[in-house]
Amino acid sequence: MSHSITVHGEEISFGCEAGETVLDAVERAGYAIPYSCRKGVCSSCEGGITAGVAMVRGQGRMEGPVEGVKLCQARPESDLEIAPARIRKVDPVSRKVLPGKVRKVVQLAPDVAAIHLRFPIGNRAVFRAGQYLRVMMPDGDSRNYSMANPPQQNDGVELHIRHVPGGKFSETVLARLAPKDVLEVELPYGEFSLSESETPALLVATGTGFAPILSIIEDQARSGGTRALHLYWGGNRAVDLYMRDAVEKLAEKHDWLTFTPVVSEPDESWEGRSGFVHKAVLADYPDMTGMEVYACGAPVMIEAAKSDFCAEARLDPEMFFSDAFVPSGDVDAVSA
Repeated sequence: MSHSITVHGEEISFGCEAGETVLDAVERAGYAIPYSCRKGVCSSCEGGITAGVAMVRGQGRMEGPVEGVKLCQARPESDLEIAPARIRKVDPVSRKVLPGKVRKVVQLAPDVAAIHLRFPIGNRAVFRAGQYLRVMMPDGDSRNYSMANPPQQNDGVELHIRHVPGGKFSETVLARLAPKDVLEVELPYGEFSLSESETPALLVATGTGFAPILSIIEDQARSGGTRALHLYWGGNRAVDLYMRDAVEKLAEKHDWLTFTPVVSEPDESWEGRSGFVHKAVLADYPDMTGMEVYACGAPVMIEAAKSDFCAEARLDPEMFFSDAFVPSGDVDAVSA
């Protein structure tokens, strides 16, 4: 049985088919709300149900008014009125499933590899800088990885993949991946992209959360943009900043880009900033009024950054955009 979904405070309504999630219905209707993993692990899609009833995987049966609902897992059991964090009109989502042939595998750090995939001749994938794809696994599961290449290079993709000891993808696929192997991917996904504003933006990344940030920076460089961007990239050790030299060269070439590397567990040879990466941002920008923040990487960093930036630096919560890198296996196998 289909149900109607309306958006609280907006003149927006659309249908939701039987078994369809709220997020899927939103996209099918040509709108976008925040989300990241689509598996109910992160909290990017959390919003409210102001009226109606939905069954929410991992949360149970939820009846409005209620907050903190994972809209990517909510399936209506009645007509619903929802209150997402944000909603905007977009072109209907058009995704492709493509075979990506491994062109090369580059070891960027002891536990991080760059996988370069090439699509068949004549096939290109349209995506926005900052978005991600799904690598489809033989058993029907999937893994999410952000594109590190700019959207102008859409005849293939570059993925930065961290090796996770014991991880299903790391042990069964990544460890054996070689040139000419083929991965099936579906793209694009995600709403982690720069807005059209020209206000200065702070980019905050940890680990391989740098990948979509690199795509964003390269996209602006190629499109001739001049928006002021300040990247803070944090890692436990200096080796975790696996493309530091390349970013420093980009910052030297483009006066609109500033780069600050931060290491939380520095050794004696480290001469740069140390500590938590979001604390370095706060020290430099005690007042973030009128700015935008784009944070990507570890959920604990994202949560701390949003809380502290809004409470201490007067950042407008609506101007904080994030993409949390969480375990991307099935949520039933994750302690959420």
